[in-house]
Amino acid sequence: MKYLVMIQARCGSTRLPNKVLADLSGKPDLQRVIERVRQSKLIDEVMVITSIEKNNLPLIKLCTELDTRVFVGSENDVLDRYYQAAKLLEPEYVIRITADCPMFDWRYLDMAIEQLEMDTDYIGEMTESFPDGLDIEIMKYSALEQSWKEATLTSEREHVTQYIRKHPEKYNIKNLECPIKGIGDKRWTLDEDKDYEMISKVYEYFASEGKEFFVTEDVLDFLKYHPEIECLNCNIERNEGLKKSLANDGIAVIK
Repeated sequence: MKYLVMIQARCGSTRLPNKVLADLSGKPDLQRVIERVRQSKLIDEVMVITSIEKNNLPLIKLCTELDTRVFVGSENDVLDRYYQAAKLLEPEYVIRITADCPMFDWRYLDMAIEQLEMDTDYIGEMTESFPDGLDIEIMKYSALEQSWKEATLTSEREHVTQYIRKHPEKYNIKNLECPIKGIGDKRWTLDEDKDYEMISKVYEYFASEGKEFFVTEDVLDFLKYHPEIECLNCNIERNEGLKKSLANDGIAVIK
């Protein structure tokens, strides 16, 4: 297997509990993400990885209904969860996507795969040029395995690719740049009540238009004429969870 997509999901979110099961025009968030990822022309398989907590049972049931492989692992050591799941299949590349991205654009996943070179250990958004919620990270299985062995900080275990991103002397790292300029400040992720309100309205519109698989340009065009919807969640800080983890490890966050 060459390209294995691993969607990180759990029901125990503190800011928006059960967000992965939140309804978006008739389907739960996680199903929306899985279906959008599966639009990719280049990937081999999609796997959902969750934690061993009992509250994730509805999520596991959903994956079964969607004929999607699911792996259950550590609650807090997400790096271990990724490695233990990937070790079962040993793909050449592991693709990390999170379940809080229901507006995920699969075309950028294929774009990222096409930009991989033989010596690329990791490709991801280093410059925040994509809207928050279109996140894609691809790493070699060998890089994931090495980071699993060497990462020690809590932030490196909780946030899967932190160790790789912090060690360019060990890994060949490539930036993934959004082909549409000037949209990196937009927030399309599902993490707060206001996010759900905003994303629900986007889904309601496209459902009324009969367009289930809308893409980035469609959303931009819709929000251009509905700025009041875009403003619903525009004041929420990006990467709040990561910044908190880094602070707990005594690592200064450079803005």
